[in-house]
Amino acid sequence: MATDHPRDGALPERYRTLFDVAETIATHRNLGEVCRDLARLLPKVVPVNFVALALYNPARHTMTLHSIQANIPIHLPDDVYELPVDETPAGYVWRTQEPLFLADIMAERRWPAIVAKMQMDGLQSVCGFPLTVAGRRLGAIGFCSVQQDAYHDGDVDFLCHVAKQVAVAVDNALAYEEIARLRDKVTKEKLYLEEEIRTEYDDIVGDSRSLKRVLKQVETVAGTDSTVLILGETGSGKELVARALHHLSGRRERTFVKLNCAAIPTGLVESELFGHEKGAFTGAIATKIGRFELADHGTLFLDEVGEIPLDLQVKLLRVLQEQEFERLGSTRTLRVNVRLIAATNRELERMVDEGRFRSDLYYRLKVFPILVPALRERPEDIPILVNHFAQKFARRMKKPIETIPCESMAALQEYPWPGNIRELENFIERAVILSQTSDLEVPVSELKRPSTAGNGTAVSLEDAERQHILKALHEARWVIGGQSGAAAKLGIKRTTLHSKMQKLGISRPQ
Repeated sequence: MATDHPRDGALPERYRTLFDVAETIATHRNLGEVCRDLARLLPKVVPVNFVALALYNPARHTMTLHSIQANIPIHLPDDVYELPVDETPAGYVWRTQEPLFLADIMAERRWPAIVAKMQMDGLQSVCGFPLTVAGRRLGAIGFCSVQQDAYHDGDVDFLCHVAKQVAVAVDNALAYEEIARLRDKVTKEKLYLEEEIRTEYDDIVGDSRSLKRVLKQVETVAGTDSTVLILGETGSGKELVARALHHLSGRRERTFVKLNCAAIPTGLVESELFGHEKGAFTGAIATKIGRFELADHGTLFLDEVGEIPLDLQVKLLRVLQEQEFERLGSTRTLRVNVRLIAATNRELERMVDEGRFRSDLYYRLKVFPILVPALRERPEDIPILVNHFAQKFARRMKKPIETIPCESMAALQEYPWPGNIRELENFIERAVILSQTSDLEVPVSELKRPSTAGNGTAVSLEDAERQHILKALHEARWVIGGQSGAAAKLGIKRTTLHSKMQKLGISRPQ
């Protein structure tokens, strides 16, 4: 209960202090700095030794101690901490929306943990107020004194005015943080739009029957929100198909976000997909927005989806089914509206049989599969592609390429192009560089057919890698680390070798 002890001559000084409080609130966006100035200004007119600001966390239904400032020697916590609403005086004030007066902390039996800390610091009186703006309950502020029964009615009225000003400052600070977060999100989306969206439907070049079949499938499914799984060899144009799906969909005005799962270290895939909070792990110095959040109301393209670690596939399945997830280090559930397109050059069915890919995720991804043909399966498209790439690089290099010799074109059509369109594009770029006249100078001698196994069957890259790793393991007697271990023989890190062994299903024989 507040006492009534008038303080002679204090009124003019209080008006000046209120003006100073308003000025510091207008000057600082940082709430810690606001509390620091309050702890400096208020003792001129009110017995305040300690100012504590707590904000309500709706995701956890807790009160987060945002800032503590004092003008006397006192033990201040190193980090902000939070407690359930019912376990703090600030939570009581926030819940009841009524001021709280504790004339003698020693007599208080509620909130024993907080009261014990106050007693250790020598605090004896508390005056707390709700921080509310336009019906939005933001938190609470507490003013404490080392004097017993320190606050009378005049002090309470004065501190109530201070609390109202602080509430506006808190509201502005939270709004500023939200604007900064959204601005950061928009900036990142803009970067994706500028860097990733550089192709449209017209960039799929060719006139073969197999390509037309793919484009017909694209037109059929593009207008839906169904998940699409694009299958095909490396370099066959899976990303162009994904972009075409986005461009023809109702999400074309929103963000197209791409993630190559094979290009991200295994331990960082979860952070890239779902984001993380500051301090979620060593090196997480700031909050990071994940690809799912960036792609909200747009399209997320997961290239090389077969490389996603098995333990992360459950979380990906949940997002596909529920459209919700949590950032790393957070318990707050985020909801998104994302259309997922996945692509792979791996045999996912075989991976499912081997236990390296979840069957439920596989069937969830394979709602509408599209098989992109390899370039060797549509040789009639090679002349069109050669002309397309030749003109593209000729314009870029300012060279007048006008014709392509017939014998060169025939050689290009006969070559099987194991690297598909990407290999052809790079080869034509090199040809344009070499050309000194209007004729495209094709280095036909470089078109060497890929080696095959002794039985005439082509060896897959995955099988070749498995054989190479097994050979190194046998030579090292299955010792992985150390100077003479298999990792050193292969020229890779021990952790990288472990990851590859797990991916390829290699284990030491019993």
